[in-house]
Amino acid sequence: MRRRLAALLLTLAAPLAAADAPLLTSHLRIHDPFVVAEQASATYWLFSKNDPAVTGDPRIGIMAYASSDLAHWQKPKLVFALPKDVWADDGGWAPEVHRWKGRYYLFATFHNDKAAIPVSGKRPNYRRATLLAVADRVDGPYHLIHKGEPVTGPDAMTLDGTLHVDPAGKPWMVYAHEWLQMGIGTMEALPLKDDLLPAGKPQLLFRANEADWVIGQKQPEGDMGYVTDGPSFIAPKAAPC
Repeated sequence: MRRRLAALLLTLAAPLAAADAPLLTSHLRIHDPFVVAEQASATYWLFSKNDPAVTGDPRIGIMAYASSDLAHWQKPKLVFALPKDVWADDGGWAPEVHRWKGRYYLFATFHNDKAAIPVSGKRPNYRRATLLAVADRVDGPYHLIHKGEPVTGPDAMTLDGTLHVDPAGKPWMVYAHEWLQMGIGTMEALPLKDDLLPAGKPQLLFRANEADWVIGQKQPEGDMGYVTDGPSFIAPKAAPC
């Protein structure tokens, strides 16, 4: 289970009956899961890349499991399907759902390895980015915003975008700039407007090789690779009185 599994703990209703939630956590077929605790329905929603074997839907997209106790789960349903008329044709990695301005926004990484972009290193580069979709309900259905174009731009090979709202109430998308393009992967933050369009240029947070404990991986092309992946923000604990 991916290290970015996030769950907001809250008091929920009694567990669903076994007939309504027949799956145990160990039964789940998931990749890069993300959990949202919805207080209104006293339900945990676990989002992951769609698996046609469990949803019965062959489309590329995102599925969601529902639970009242994080132990017993309903069968998943498809909450977002990637349209066929956008630039991406595969993916569904690292989905996250965040509430913003009264609606629910899905962030998920998609790609198209046939859509080449300018090469800046020793490896072929192609379009990969976090797409944004919106819904009125946490369980969807979600629909792409910005006509399916990523906010990071078509020539940036990025992934794993997450929403961060700063103390001033301004939204940012924090993401990993792919090491495949950069050689040394980075974490970057893009300021956003209220409609989640870019409000400025990306800001570099750090490079993957900056910590003294980091060890790169020798690549077939002869260089060293330094990977960034899966940014996530954790609110700091208040200092003791």
